[in-house]
Amino acid sequence: MLDLLVILVVILVLVNSNSSMAKRFGLPHKYELHLHYLLAYHIFFSFFFTWYIMNYGGDSQGYWRLGMEQALVRGEVTWMSYFGDSTWFILWLCYIPSKVFGLSYITGNILFGALGFVGIRYIFILTAEHFPRNYEVFGVPLFPTVFYFLNLHFWTAGVGKDAICFWGIAWFLFALQKYKSRWWQGLIALFFVYMARPHMGQALLGGAAMAIMMGSELKIHFKIAMGLAAGVGTYFLLGSTAEFLKVEELNLESLTQLSETTAGNLSRGNVGSAVDISSYSLPMRLFTYMFRPLFFDAHNFVALFSSVENLVYLYLSFFIYRNWTPEAIRDMPLFLKAGIITFIPVTLAFMNALSNLGVVMRMKNMTMIYFLLFCFFLISYNKQLRIQKVEEKMRYYKQREEIKARKSRRNVG
Repeated sequence: MLDLLVILVVILVLVNSNSSMAKRFGLPHKYELHLHYLLAYHIFFSFFFTWYIMNYGGDSQGYWRLGMEQALVRGEVTWMSYFGDSTWFILWLCYIPSKVFGLSYITGNILFGALGFVGIRYIFILTAEHFPRNYEVFGVPLFPTVFYFLNLHFWTAGVGKDAICFWGIAWFLFALQKYKSRWWQGLIALFFVYMARPHMGQALLGGAAMAIMMGSELKIHFKIAMGLAAGVGTYFLLGSTAEFLKVEELNLESLTQLSETTAGNLSRGNVGSAVDISSYSLPMRLFTYMFRPLFFDAHNFVALFSSVENLVYLYLSFFIYRNWTPEAIRDMPLFLKAGIITFIPVTLAFMNALSNLGVVMRMKNMTMIYFLLFCFFLISYNKQLRIQKVEEKMRYYKQREEIKARKSRRNVG
C-alpha cells in the first residue's frame, strides 16, 4: 500500500511541476504536452528497467537491497555507516526508502527514475529556451524527438549511479546558465555528481569554469578569480578522485596504466559485447566509444535501438565542420559550452578504458546528449543566420523598390 501511495505522489508531483515549469519558462502548450508524454514514457522505462534487471541481472538490485559485496559494513549497521563516495553513496541514498520504509525495488526505480526525468526536463527546457531554430532529419524535427531516445531514458530510469549522475549534471548545467542567481543549486548538484562519480564531478567543475571564462560577460579580474577558485577546487578534489580510481597519484602515467588494465579486463572473451580496443588506433577507439554499437554489434534489443541512435549521432557529427564558426561558439548558451567542454576529457578518458559496449552505452549516456545538442546548435545557429541574410536581402530589395516608386511619382508630378 505504501509503495502504491509513494508512486502516485511522485507521478502527481512530476505532472504538476511539468505544468508549472512550462508556464514559468513560457513554453508553448505543445512543449508542455511533450513534457507529459516524456514523463509517461520515462515511467514506462522504470517498469521496463525493473523487468530487465530482474531477468538479466545488474548492480541495481544490489544497491536497493544493500547487498553489494564491495561495500559491506562491519559492526553496527546505521544509515551513516554507508556514507561515502561511489557505491557507498548510492547505498546511503537507498538505506532510508529501502531499509527503513521497506519500499519495493520497483518503487526504488520509480524514485530514482523521477530524478532522471527531472534531469531530462532541465535539458529540454534549456534547449527550448536557447536554441534559435529547429532542424529536421528526413522530415523529423530534432527537437523534441531526440528527447525520446531510448538510452536517454533506459539508463536514467532505475536505481544506480547513472540516474544520479545524469540528474546532477543536468541540474548543475541548468543552474550554471544563470549562475549569478542559481549558484546554490549548482553546488548541491555538484555534490551529488561528485559523490556518485568523483571523476565526473571534477570534470564538470573544470568544464564549468572554462565555459564561464570563455564568455564575454565577465570582466578580466573576475575571470582570473574564477580560474584560481576552480584551480583550488580541483586541487582539493585530486586526492579523493585518485583514491576513487585506485591510483597513487593523478597523473598521465597512472591513468594510462589504469586504462590499459581496465581495457584488458573488459575485453576478455567471457565478457559480453566485448571489443579488443588495445589493438585499435586512437581514431578507431574514439569511433567505437561514440558511435558503437552499430547494427552489426547488436547482441540484444537494447543494443539494436542504440545502434539507431548512434547512426543519428554519426550523421549529425558530419555537420560540425561545415557549421562550425567562432560566432556560433561565442553565442552558444553557457550550459552547452560547459556540457561539451566536460564531454571532451570524459570521452578521451573513457574511449581508452572501456571496451565493453554495454558499459560504453551506460557511461556515455551521462554526456552524449550534450554532443548531440552541440551538433544541433551549430546547425540551428547557421540556419538562423541564413534566414536572417535572406530577410535582410528582402528588406533591401523592398526598400529599393519603394525608393524607385517614390522617384517615379516625383517625376510624374
